[in-house]
Amino acid sequence: MYHPRFYPLLLLLLGVVFYLPFLGRVHLFDWDEINFAESAREMLVTGNYARVQINFEPFWEKPPLFFWLQATAMRVLGVGEYAARLPNALMGIATLLTFFFVGKRVHGPQFGLLWAVGYLGALTPHLYFKTGIIDPTFNLFIFLGICYIYEAVLRYGQAGAGRYTALSGLFVGLAVLTKGPVGALLAGLTFVVVWVLARLVRRFRPLLTLRNALLAIAAVLVVASAWFGLEIIKNGPQFLEEFITYQIRLFSTPDAGHGQPFYYHFVVVLVGCFPLSIFAIRYLAAQPDPRDFRLWMVALFWVVMILFSIVKTKIVHYSSMAWFPVSYLAARHLHDLLMGRVQWSRWLTAGLLLVGGLLGILLAALPVVGQYKTALIPYINDKFAVANLQAPVQWGGWEWVIGVVYLAVLLTAIVQLARYVRRGGRLPENGLPGSVWSLYGSTAVCLWLYLSLIVPNIEEYVQGAAVRFYETKQGQRVYAESIGYKSYAQLFYLRKMPPVDPRTRQADFLLSGPVDRPTFFITKITEADQYRTNPNLILEREENGYVMFRRR
Repeated sequence: MYHPRFYPLLLLLLGVVFYLPFLGRVHLFDWDEINFAESAREMLVTGNYARVQINFEPFWEKPPLFFWLQATAMRVLGVGEYAARLPNALMGIATLLTFFFVGKRVHGPQFGLLWAVGYLGALTPHLYFKTGIIDPTFNLFIFLGICYIYEAVLRYGQAGAGRYTALSGLFVGLAVLTKGPVGALLAGLTFVVVWVLARLVRRFRPLLTLRNALLAIAAVLVVASAWFGLEIIKNGPQFLEEFITYQIRLFSTPDAGHGQPFYYHFVVVLVGCFPLSIFAIRYLAAQPDPRDFRLWMVALFWVVMILFSIVKTKIVHYSSMAWFPVSYLAARHLHDLLMGRVQWSRWLTAGLLLVGGLLGILLAALPVVGQYKTALIPYINDKFAVANLQAPVQWGGWEWVIGVVYLAVLLTAIVQLARYVRRGGRLPENGLPGSVWSLYGSTAVCLWLYLSLIVPNIEEYVQGAAVRFYETKQGQRVYAESIGYKSYAQLFYLRKMPPVDPRTRQADFLLSGPVDRPTFFITKITEADQYRTNPNLILEREENGYVMFRRR
């Protein structure tokens, strides 16, 4: 199994074991997971796969490719959490194999294995492959586009360059179909940065012939036009206008309350990509040689981080494309350490121990907080959070052991790896040092256990009462709507069907208009007072921070 020819099989097995189980263990989370799954479900309900919808109205924010993948999974497996998350789990396996083969191409099979295993054992990269959001799929397409344009640059003036250029355009086009023009923007800016550094600093030869540059652009346009162009022809430019307006709003305003400081994404990547982020710091610069894949990854990293730090709307996964170059740069640094090319520094040990120690303590403490919530409640000023903690979650009392064992294994692996490198330990001919497996494997195993045993309890605090309420009404001829706060849970978990009367999409109409079936509302306890005196509403019940009303 440790012979290089078996590495792809090993990574395939690791991906299956770590990414596929327990995808349906937890309800989808509001907003994004439920939003995207609902759009896929509505494709199945309406039979209209050409237009993305939410609440059976046009949804202008995203193109359809990811929803097609989710809808396909739902058609095969049924509508539910597992099917909604399966496309990303499969993309996770594909990403591990992609990293191996790209790494093997640029630095050899040992590097490819080191890179892929590192990504498997990084915090948020591992977690996001078990979610139902768009970005893991989007990121892989962009990365493949950059890899193929890199190969085209290496083959400048050769017959094969055009084929790689076309493949680059194909994958960038798929990224555009997944999340919109930002896919072309990220890939294009990365190429421009590399071109500027290579041409103006190093005086390097042209990266692409004019013919191949136009071929790449044409390939992107052809693939993207497979849907964007047909949508404009069929329904006019309204979609494009709405889509551009939405992108401008994200860039210029903190949309949906997601405003954060400029440095937000740097903190997210530092903590979320642990332990990769600590290894990558030293390699966040590169010589301006476009034949070195490191330059492309450094350029991609800074393009993502600067662009999304400028954007006013800041959400964790907006900078997730940076996780790909971070993983490469981390693997490059660790590979050089294990090859004796660079020295292990004290700050590297300190950074790994500090961030790893804090994460281990946090993971151990979360279950303890749940078990001793009554002692914590007097210090919480958020009325909704206090009410959430009233949920009757059953803790076994042993869950903290997961975090403690993780902390012990992680810190031991860090110390052993540092000692191994400092004593002249080298990368074995086959496989990886045991301390490397322990370092990355500890995080992967911890997340595997945490997502199956701890996260369901956390989800119960956060949204369990609301989701269960909708599930009890599933299949019934009723209306249900959230009021006072935005949610998509009522659409997916009620399995809402297209309304006969379009007015019933509006909460105001359901509150005061003539309704033809039982009507229910959910709001948060912090918003409930304004509805308690509404003569049209009867209090149904209150549960864990959520207040349920019924229309008279």
